[in-house]
Amino acid sequence: MKQKTIAIIGGGPAGLSAAEVLSANGHAVSVYDAMPTFARKFLLAGKSGLNITHSEDYERFATRFGKANPRLRAALDAFTPADIRAWAADLGTETFVGSSGRVFPKVMKASPLLRAWLARLESRGVKFCTRHRWVGFAQGGHLFETPEGRKTIACDATLLALGGASYPRLGSDAGWVPLLSERGIEVAPFQPANCGFDVAWSELFRDRFAGEPLKSVTVTSRAGTFPGEFVISRHGIEGSLIYAHSATLRDDLLRHGEAMLTVDLAPGRSLERLSRDLARHDAKTSFSNRLRKGAGIDGVKAALLRELTLESERHDPHRLAAAIKSLPIPLLRPRPIAEAISSAGGIAFSAIDETYMLKHLPGIFAAGEMLDWEAPTGGYLLSACFATGRAAARGIEDWLSRR
Repeated sequence: MKQKTIAIIGGGPAGLSAAEVLSANGHAVSVYDAMPTFARKFLLAGKSGLNITHSEDYERFATRFGKANPRLRAALDAFTPADIRAWAADLGTETFVGSSGRVFPKVMKASPLLRAWLARLESRGVKFCTRHRWVGFAQGGHLFETPEGRKTIACDATLLALGGASYPRLGSDAGWVPLLSERGIEVAPFQPANCGFDVAWSELFRDRFAGEPLKSVTVTSRAGTFPGEFVISRHGIEGSLIYAHSATLRDDLLRHGEAMLTVDLAPGRSLERLSRDLARHDAKTSFSNRLRKGAGIDGVKAALLRELTLESERHDPHRLAAAIKSLPIPLLRPRPIAEAISSAGGIAFSAIDETYMLKHLPGIFAAGEMLDWEAPTGGYLLSACFATGRAAARGIEDWLSRR
């Protein structure tokens, strides 16, 4: 095929993955990003170790994307977690599997991997253009706002990889939504994913316990029951255990105006044993001493029980035991999308074909968090961004070859 010029708008994992495939096959690729540097959200994720993918059985892995599972499967099959680890190793970043099954670089940083990745792309002739904000379409190309003024850039094909709506300060601000909506592209409203929730804490509880972790608990919602820990925040609750339930809780709040998270504060003890042990202590004993001696509960767990139970429950050992085993936390709302790890919503899969091309805009493709899918934390988000970027690149090549 004659060399074609391809514009990739958005320099995160999806866009860079597409650039890798296309440049390896000899195309003239330019990557445009509104920010001064590339892959800023990728680097932020690396501050906590860069959970790059997950090691669980692949058949289970491929079901982690909710309603988007069928549409993402072909892309994931073509770039599996094992492929991601091999790709990272080829760039000089060895990985390891943590105790949770999550996969991390041994150096526990994103920057060495990103530097090597950008260097390889540059060696293949990829052109990088920072501070280029996409502001719309032009005849045969696109309009960008740059420090030198507005530019029109022509190309043979385009990949949009502009991200979702979380962490807008890093570039994913969903500013592209009206530009596509006015062209008839269906875009599902963005919502926070993998987020915390607001709770109406009393001032006393909030001031004393904000930042405290609740360890060794299990949490239940319609999503299931999972063990772990979470954190009391000034606004409510947050942490990886909460994120595992966030999609279900967010949807319950949207549909019903209310949602409840149920916490077992003593998963190692049965209800019967707790009732028996609490009943042994005189009702005149202080609440904190009865909890400590009868249930082994103190600190933030004891304070949470005091915060969320009635006085009558605290004096009845059987009702108190039931609260310890199944304490409901009423939620008010998700935290703002700007704080969320990721976002749900985006370009509807009905608006793209099997090659990731927008049906109403021939030659324009989309990948990554722009699309309407979500996944839990654990390396799934990055994995799907890598995979859809590569799938869209193959779609671009197929479309160009038929022209």
